[in-house]
Amino acid sequence: MGFIMRVLLGLVIVAVGAFFVIRTRTIVDFFGGVDFAEKYLGGGGTNLFYKLLGIVFCLLGFLIATNMWTAFLQATLGSLFPAAQPK
Repeated sequence: MGFIMRVLLGLVIVAVGAFFVIRTRTIVDFFGGVDFAEKYLGGGGTNLFYKLLGIVFCLLGFLIATNMWTAFLQATLGSLFPAAQPK
């Protein structure tokens, strides 16, 4: 994926995430409530769920735009999946 496409894709994902955080009520009206969020996240669980989802989208968008996706996965999950040892 080229530099421009990667940055544009990342910024679009960040924009979607920001929309989820800023306009949570619109998202709840469009997609409806989330039963497990209401059960496990307490009062206003659906709103909190969509806000957290928006924050995750923003994080992923920035990781894609800055090409830090691989470094992030290696830093967080690298110990679970060690690199293959050369023979």
